[in-house]
Amino acid sequence: MQSTRHKPDAGCSCLMNCKKLFPFRVGTTSYIIPDEIIPNIEYLKDKVDDVEIVLFESDEISNLPSASEIKSLRHIRDDHDLTYSIHLPLDVYLGHFEEKVRRASVEKCLRIIDLTLSLSPSAYVMHCEAGLGINVNAFREKDLQRFRGNFLASMELLLEHGSLAPADICVETLDYPIQMITPVIEQFGLSMTLDIGHLELYGFPVREHLDRYLPLVRVLHMHGIKEGKDHNGLQYMRPEILDMVMQVLFNNPDPRRVFTVEVFSENDFKTSCCELKRFVE
Repeated sequence: MQSTRHKPDAGCSCLMNCKKLFPFRVGTTSYIIPDEIIPNIEYLKDKVDDVEIVLFESDEISNLPSASEIKSLRHIRDDHDLTYSIHLPLDVYLGHFEEKVRRASVEKCLRIIDLTLSLSPSAYVMHCEAGLGINVNAFREKDLQRFRGNFLASMELLLEHGSLAPADICVETLDYPIQMITPVIEQFGLSMTLDIGHLELYGFPVREHLDRYLPLVRVLHMHGIKEGKDHNGLQYMRPEILDMVMQVLFNNPDPRRVFTVEVFSENDFKTSCCELKRFVE
């Protein structure tokens, strides 16, 4: 495995193809080219092993696939050895203090799960948040216990549905310490999405998280920080962090684990592929 200590290279000329190169599944998002989900999948099907389908649903706008689009996604999956990870909507608040909000959030998650279950997703990526604009880090112990209990109640309700194995649900690291809800993750046997970009952005120790949680990690989100903003190409990730993550993954191979380059443009995807291919060339 080769190190990547170099300056960002926006003019990278390597081929945008990371498929079947690593002892894990390399993926990216369903918004790399400025188009709908199916054209993005067609564009990515021979370039990556997994596509994170980012879904949203509101009264004003929705990108949920139709039945015919789900059928097309299955055909592409089968013909191109592709898997899909499903990112559940961001506007679900599974730790909210109001039960009606939690129930509505669980119901939204279940609609997405029912819609996409036939795709046999590699993972369902889930956020646990208390509400729009609510800073979990500011919680005192009593509120923290309520937040954790609310998330537990939401997971009980969701898993009663019986569609998913708990390990298929991957709780993502956000802007608060994941230790706050680790007891719930472990109680239900959930998996984790270790978002390395979030850990870097919010100042959490990457090595400690890898050492402690790797057995639970089904998905990693990889993206660089540029001018205080995340979801940039891997050329903006600190080289020592990218090196460390790659070393850990090479030393602990798991063909089911998904390494999602969580970017949203063709250029960021291209330069990220260049960064990754240095480890195998």
